[in-house]
Amino acid sequence: MNHAIRRVWIALTALFLICIGGLTYIQFFASQTLADNPMNKRQLYREFDLPRGAILVDGKSIAESVATDEGQFTYQRKYNNPEVYAHLTGFYSLANGSTHLESQLNGWLTGSSSDLLFDRLAAMFTGQESEGASVELTIDGKLQQTAYDLIPNDGTKATIVVTDVKTGAIKTMVSKPSYDPNQLAVHSTKKAADNLKKINATKGLSVYRNPAINDLVSPGSSFKILDTVAGIESGKYNKDTKLENPSKIKLPGTNTQLGNFDAGICSNRPNATLEFIFTQSCNTPFVNMSQDLGEGAFVDVTERFGFGQQLNIPLRVTPSEFPRDMEPSQLAMAVIGQFDTKATPLQMNMVAMGIANKGVIMQPNLIKKVIAPDLRIVDEPKPKAFSTATTPEVAAQVAELMKGPVESGTAMNTRVPGVDLRVKTGTAQIGNTGLVNSWITGFAPGDDPQYAITVNVERVPYDKGHNLAGALMKEMTKAVFTQ
Repeated sequence: MNHAIRRVWIALTALFLICIGGLTYIQFFASQTLADNPMNKRQLYREFDLPRGAILVDGKSIAESVATDEGQFTYQRKYNNPEVYAHLTGFYSLANGSTHLESQLNGWLTGSSSDLLFDRLAAMFTGQESEGASVELTIDGKLQQTAYDLIPNDGTKATIVVTDVKTGAIKTMVSKPSYDPNQLAVHSTKKAADNLKKINATKGLSVYRNPAINDLVSPGSSFKILDTVAGIESGKYNKDTKLENPSKIKLPGTNTQLGNFDAGICSNRPNATLEFIFTQSCNTPFVNMSQDLGEGAFVDVTERFGFGQQLNIPLRVTPSEFPRDMEPSQLAMAVIGQFDTKATPLQMNMVAMGIANKGVIMQPNLIKKVIAPDLRIVDEPKPKAFSTATTPEVAAQVAELMKGPVESGTAMNTRVPGVDLRVKTGTAQIGNTGLVNSWITGFAPGDDPQYAITVNVERVPYDKGHNLAGALMKEMTKAVFTQ
């Protein structure tokens, strides 16, 4: 009997210690994580009655809390010009949690950040309502609106990113299709849930993803910027290097034929310089280059330019991918931006940034400053380098090659009089669907680069994608440099 009692006592003691341990962990160690969880409805209910800080662009609110007498809450989250900024602000919703900047900046916006401790203490002693800080973005409102207006409203899925190459400040980050976050910020959880279902019915749209930083897309020939960096760094290639340029080539170890673009002029020169090959975006020489340099050279270069690296702007960016341990035929396709090579629009913008800024990629950033309720600046991020991607000498050679597509190659439809634009185009086939992902990434002006511009159009017929990407690049270049 004593043995039975002892076993029960031990079991009850163990259960008690487990419960105490679990409670201690939840109360002390996991409390902040649980509080910050965007799906924590209790936390959201507490915060909904607080005057949440605004998100600003050019000093004007694009997200703000306004007083309301509807329902049980004192404040209503309101989004101004909502579709233009939806993929940045995200939403703040009782029914669906919070996303994007509304989630990532929650500590500042609610005033719970350690930066605002004295503001909270002051509010306690004065009896005033505790307010959140406002956060001003680096976005240029006029360019953001222009980019949004340029993308057609016909269901086209496209993204435009503009960054300052010397600071990393993100000036434009726009994607369509978009949505109205006000529909999810309503107090009625049933109405918010119904609205979410309607929004999710839009093809190519997810309210939980920002295509500029979360969509992984085959970059096609825009990836040849990185191939060219690897080639020049090896010491085996420069712009005048003569290369074999057959119209078609068998992928190594297979009977599969890979050809150059049929409508291009690559076939006019069975042997051509790297300058011509880059300008006309010929495929077959890069297949040979991949076998010459080997996988390791491309892995090294892509890592330096940001592939596989975790980045927060402060939104969390999905790492871009360059595959590993490939067969020779797979490597041949990977280096022309196909197979399992995948990149976000921001990543390909960073590639252009690195070439433009003498090999140094600045950390992309959306936050200009954080402003406390008493208007003092509590945070103002300074520009910092993300990586040294290549040498100034190599960057200069690649930048010179990027003149070619605009002057006489695949991007002649992007020319803007008076602007020295440097770019690389890309077209990635999507299986046998007849659809492509179309890209242009580059920078200007060539003699003193200021801004990098990237355009991606997803899952469109080739002619539409190529023409639209070029048109968007041209108009954005005009807006950036001639406004």
